[in-house]
Amino acid sequence: MIKKSIAFCAIACLLLMAACKNNTKATNTAIEQETKLEITPKQIDELGITNPDSLSAATKRALQWPKDLGNEWFIQFSNLKPLKGDLAYEEGVVRRDPSAVIKENGKYYVWYSKSTGPSQGFGGDVENEKVFPWDRCDIWYATSEDGETWKEEGIAVARGEKGAYDDRSVFTVEIMKYQNKYYLCYQTVKSPYTVRVKNQVGLAWSDSPNGPWTKSEEPILSPADNGIWKGEEQDRFAVEKKGDFDSHKVHDPCILPYKGKFYLYYKGEQMGEKITFGGRQIRHGVAIADNPLGPYVKSPYNPISNSGHEICVWPYNGGIASLITTDGPEKNTIQWAPDGINFEIKSVIPGVPAHAIGLNRSADTEKEPTEILRWGLTHIYNSSDYQSIMSFTSARKTTHRAKGVKSK
Repeated sequence: MIKKSIAFCAIACLLLMAACKNNTKATNTAIEQETKLEITPKQIDELGITNPDSLSAATKRALQWPKDLGNEWFIQFSNLKPLKGDLAYEEGVVRRDPSAVIKENGKYYVWYSKSTGPSQGFGGDVENEKVFPWDRCDIWYATSEDGETWKEEGIAVARGEKGAYDDRSVFTVEIMKYQNKYYLCYQTVKSPYTVRVKNQVGLAWSDSPNGPWTKSEEPILSPADNGIWKGEEQDRFAVEKKGDFDSHKVHDPCILPYKGKFYLYYKGEQMGEKITFGGRQIRHGVAIADNPLGPYVKSPYNPISNSGHEICVWPYNGGIASLITTDGPEKNTIQWAPDGINFEIKSVIPGVPAHAIGLNRSADTEKEPTEILRWGLTHIYNSSDYQSIMSFTSARKTTHRAKGVKSK
C-alpha cells in the first residue's frame, strides 16, 4: 500500500510539472504575441530605429506612443515677474497660494492666503507660535484692472472661532463662479497644529465677489479614516496601517462644474508617506456632488494621479486637463482625461517655475489645450518665512533652432 501511494505521488508530481511547463510555455507565447509590435516605415524613420528586429525597451515604449504625437500640449514657462501695488513683496508678510483669477465688472479678482510673522516649525510652541507660513492665515482678496498692479481689498474668509474645525488657519483657496454665485473652497486646520493633525476642506459662498461670504458649518471633505498611527509620539511616519492615499491630509481643493455635476479635485497625503523614485508619494483625488454645497462623495477610482502637488485643472475639449508638478514619477507633465478621472500624459514640461498656479479663468480654454496657461499668478519663496505673489507667462514651443539661425 505504501509503495502504491509513493508511486501515485510520483505520477501526480510528474503530471503537475508537465502542466506547469505547458502553462509557462503558453504564457511565454502569449507575452511574445502581446509584445510583438507592428512597425511602419514612418515610425522607423521618425524614431531613428536602426534595426527593427532588435528593439530596446525604450524603443518599445516609444512605439506605444500615439501615432499622431504632436506638440500642441508642449509649452515653456517664462521667468516670473513681481506684481505691483499692494501685492508687491512686503517684509514680514506672507501672501501665497493665489486662487484662479476671474474677471468681473472690468476688474480681475484673486484670493490668497495671508499671514504675518516668522514660522517656528514644530520645534516651537505650537499652541502660540506659527508652525508654517500657511499657519494662522486668513483668506484675503485683491483686484486689478491690468493684472499687474493690485489693490488689496481686505479679508474674504476669516478663521473660525476657537473650537471650530477652521479655528487655526484657512488657506490655499480656489474660486468657482456658477450661475451668478461665487464659491471659495479652501484648506482648514483646527488647533493645535501638530505633526499628526488632519486638515480638512471648507467652503464659503456669496452673491458677489466682494462678499459677504457664508461659511459651511462643517467641512465638505475630510481625510480617509482608515489609517492607524503607531504609538502616541508626534511622528507622521510611524504607522501600523497607512490607509488610503488621503488618510492624513486633503489639500489644495478646486471645484469645477463638469457634466452637470461638481468635481472637487484635491491633493491627498497618506499616513506614513514614503519617498519613492519620484520623490514624495503625493497623489490627487476627486470627490463629486450634485450641488455646489455638497455632499461630496469621493470617487471609487481614487487616486486619479500617480504624482503631483498643488491642484491645477481646467476644462478642455469635453474633458479635464491637469498640470502635475513637484512630486512623483509623473511630475512636470500635463495630463488630460476625457471623463475627468482617467488621465493620460499629453506632454512633459521642462522646469515648471510656478508653485500653486492661479489660472486665468477668463481665458478661452477651447482655443488650444494650454491657452489658460498663457498668463496667471503663482508665488515664490522670498525666504523660508515669507512668500509673495508673482505673475507667470508661458508659450507653446514648436521648433528648436540654434543661436543665430533665423526662422523662416
